[in-house]
Amino acid sequence: MGEEQTRTVEGVVEETLPKSLFRVRLDDGRQVRATLSTQAKRVTVKVLPGDRVELTLSPYDPTRGRITARI
Repeated sequence: MGEEQTRTVEGVVEETLPKSLFRVRLDDGRQVRATLSTQAKRVTVKVLPGDRVELTLSPYDPTRGRITARI
């Protein structure tokens, strides 16, 4: 998966799910499931419901993504 294929979007964390997954509502109204990226885990980014986050969507499954930063 190349960097040019991923799409970066912003949204709000709505719910924390088991196994470090999050339900995120995107700015366009869609809901996706997202996990923390490896870099975000190393820096120990704490994500709580209500936080605005930046995430990259998978080009193969647009309902999944990776949280890259908390805004």
